[in-house]
Amino acid sequence: MAEMHTLSVLVENKPGVLMRVAALFARRGFNIKSLAVGETEHPEISRMTIIVEVDEAPFEQVTKQLNKLVNVLKIVELDPEEKVERRLILLKVRADETRRTSVLQVVDLFRAHVVDVQTETVVIESIGSLSKLEALLHSLEPFGVTEIVQSGAVAIGRGSRSITDQLKEK
Repeated sequence: MAEMHTLSVLVENKPGVLMRVAALFARRGFNIKSLAVGETEHPEISRMTIIVEVDEAPFEQVTKQLNKLVNVLKIVELDPEEKVERRLILLKVRADETRRTSVLQVVDLFRAHVVDVQTETVVIESIGSLSKLEALLHSLEPFGVTEIVQSGAVAIGRGSRSITDQLKEK
């Protein structure tokens, strides 16, 4: 049975690395559910947060092959109970004069933020877990969600150790 796996991958911050990592998953027929990449506290190193749904056995093969890529420095699978994970979503919602107050009540309930107001619509920003963002979206659907943009998940392990500290220990 397929399970969700969250990988935190440290890579050299060089052109083409993202393409090589994504191609490895594509060659194996794995659909990446979420992918976020950004520099770490060390500008020469980037962190990829990759969420993939796959069976356990093929997943181990991919992580071993990922480790063999030249620009990959460290791979850690984040335990669901030992990580903090967040996503960002922007929603454009119909909110004319008659609906605006109701929309704003939903926004406040979810501790989201209105980042743009127009005559007929508002743009809402929310950061949180996947379940929180799905609940927000579900609550706003009756008003008419006209556009959705969302980031991939970013995740970090709990506790005092960091993945970059582990890299230095090698």
